[in-house]
Amino acid sequence: MELETSAPTPDDRSTGDRTYEVVTYGCQMNVHDSERISGLLEGAGYARALTPATDGGADVVVFNTCAVRENADNRLYGNLGHMAEVKRSRPGMQIAVGGCMAQKDRDLIVRKAPWVDVVFGTHNVGALPVLLERARVEQASQVEIKEALETFPSNLPTRRESPYSAWVSVSVGCNNTCTFCIVPALRGKETDRRPGDILAEVRALVDEGVQEITLLGQNVNTYGVEFGDRTAFAKLLRACGEVDGLERVRFTSPHPASFTDDVIAAMAATHNVMPTLHMPLQSGSDKVLREMRRSYRSDRFLGILDKVRAAIPDAAITTDIIVGFPGETDDDFEATMRVTEQARFSSAFTFQYSIRPGTPAATMPNQVPKPVVQERYDRLLALVNDVAWQENRALEGREVEIMFAAGEGRKDEDTNRMSGRARDNRLVHVAVPDDPAQRPRPGDMAMTVITHGAPHHLNADAGITGLRRTRGGDAWQARHAAPPAPRGVQLGMPTVGLPQG
Repeated sequence: MELETSAPTPDDRSTGDRTYEVVTYGCQMNVHDSERISGLLEGAGYARALTPATDGGADVVVFNTCAVRENADNRLYGNLGHMAEVKRSRPGMQIAVGGCMAQKDRDLIVRKAPWVDVVFGTHNVGALPVLLERARVEQASQVEIKEALETFPSNLPTRRESPYSAWVSVSVGCNNTCTFCIVPALRGKETDRRPGDILAEVRALVDEGVQEITLLGQNVNTYGVEFGDRTAFAKLLRACGEVDGLERVRFTSPHPASFTDDVIAAMAATHNVMPTLHMPLQSGSDKVLREMRRSYRSDRFLGILDKVRAAIPDAAITTDIIVGFPGETDDDFEATMRVTEQARFSSAFTFQYSIRPGTPAATMPNQVPKPVVQERYDRLLALVNDVAWQENRALEGREVEIMFAAGEGRKDEDTNRMSGRARDNRLVHVAVPDDPAQRPRPGDMAMTVITHGAPHHLNADAGITGLRRTRGGDAWQARHAAPPAPRGVQLGMPTVGLPQG
């Protein structure tokens, strides 16, 4: 599908009159990048659209793409084809494509979708406002892909989606060479931020009302390799424990090959580092791990989990698993099933292997037939769900601390529930009072008792105690202009062991 060859009349409105929409695909890094894209556009005078472009809303649509997920190409070009019709009817509307797919495909995007105005890569997110203006003035597509990072992304303005929870990047890029992954080719080699810069950002966020941060990197536990300190990540976790007002610290994702005992010790000793760990397994077969270039073996992986649980008995451990990697035999798959059973994951992201052009695995022999992959995937998924359900049922009757969240799970009008996350990151649907004075806001915290464990969430229908109005809840309320909630009121028993909001 192509647009008419005659150029639309340039939009004479200033950027201050124009609105934007960001469509995000992929991982947490992309979600955080989209927050930066929003911050850049708002800094350049754009306003966030109240309705999507397909409903006559946004003047600028930015697709922040992923090249890792299955069918990423088809999804992007299908959406761009749909947007062509929208753009045809709206002179002056602009479309931009960024992220990993843009870094990979470059000029191909405007060849296949010539109605795209801007293509920018993972290393030059900050150039987007200038490229949009240049495309608008010149009435020509702008393609700018950099091979190296121009500025660390955290130096860019950010419009964070949550006023009480935030991502904080510790590094970008990856030095691993996993044969199924294209991320190092698109994000580059690992680049680490200095610890002082990270902690300065954390303190600034806390001052704004943020009470939970997630330290983010392609491989967080190799943080410090660039400046020669292999214990830097453990030190960073401990330093986060000294930030007043920071209540919850998480991180993602570590690599088993470089996961060290000092990190486990820091997790156990630091009061605000949460008892949760996302540790990608990928396969339980040592043969497949070798073919994947994952430099650990199943015994090493299970040994790390044993150490974590010895130091942090209530830790919830999640993982990633790929089924059907080239050459995977029935015995290899059974090894994955055995490790999954032993590991007792609280949840797992399971994927069917699919070819990613540009990766070594794409040209490996013995690609596994799709029906075989599907059958194995179904069996693995059933096991993962069964184990998770057993683990969740074991929590029935336990009292847990919840931080309530907007847009997390659901708010069920029939049962009067709100949703939030326990310290171990499990999703909990909680019965809350009708009275607004006693009802939590997103960002507030309370204690509750788990009444039912389901495979993917927990229910707490016995109500809440110790409702604590937090600065994070205040920040959410201020952003949404909600009626003021009473301050200085504690309901039931106070929360113990964490700094008050």
